[in-house]
Amino acid sequence: MRVGVLKGEFHWHAHEYEDEFFYVVDGVLHIEIDGQDTVTLNPNEGIVVPRGVRHRPYTPEGATVLMVEKESIVPTGSE
Repeated sequence: MRVGVLKGEFHWHAHEYEDEFFYVVDGVLHIEIDGQDTVTLNPNEGIVVPRGVRHRPYTPEGATVLMVEKESIVPTGSE
């Protein structure tokens, strides 16, 4: 588990072997998902991004997010 205090845009990336779970504690988090509509998460909402799916989180105003992922996930993602 990791708690992130995020603000701004992250780069497009995917995790080849691991799913990634995002849970918003405070603020609003948007996640663009390749080939799908953007998902908007408010406090107490979460989503699993399956392994291999390109995604890009962003939060213009900032958000506190709990991320549950395997320790092998690099926080900066991979292209």
